[in-house]
Amino acid sequence: MTVSRLGVPAGLDPSVPYGYASLLQAGEALLVAAGACPIDDQGRVPEPDDLAAQARRAVSNLAAVLREAGAGLEDVFGTTVYVATSDRRELVDAYEAVRAEFHGCDPPSTLVGVTLLGYPNQRLEVAALAAVGAPPARSQEPPSRRR
Repeated sequence: MTVSRLGVPAGLDPSVPYGYASLLQAGEALLVAAGACPIDDQGRVPEPDDLAAQARRAVSNLAAVLREAGAGLEDVFGTTVYVATSDRRELVDAYEAVRAEFHGCDPPSTLVGVTLLGYPNQRLEVAALAAVGAPPARSQEPPSRRR
């Protein structure tokens, strides 16, 4: 896959702890991943009070979706991290926990504080855009509506 991280444009703060932009080269397929939730295989959030654990689980679930499409975390070129909090410190802590799970890939990300997320005890969700070499085969199975 061909995802390039762009440098810091002139006139923007070079000390921010995140990437400003990524570039996807023409000819790549685009994977739009719905928000990866910190749920287990039973549809539960097993770590209700631990944002770092929820970040690890959400990114692990995202990685499973990427693998299914023939991609990996290094192919993600943008994320949106949703955190159910109004506390700025918790927002930053949650983002740092998600960022750590990308092991240096560091895609540009938008961080959003929200009131509520879809599952009981869910405090974090990660949506992503990724490049894949070729579109995966389409599943005929409709998505589950467990929320």
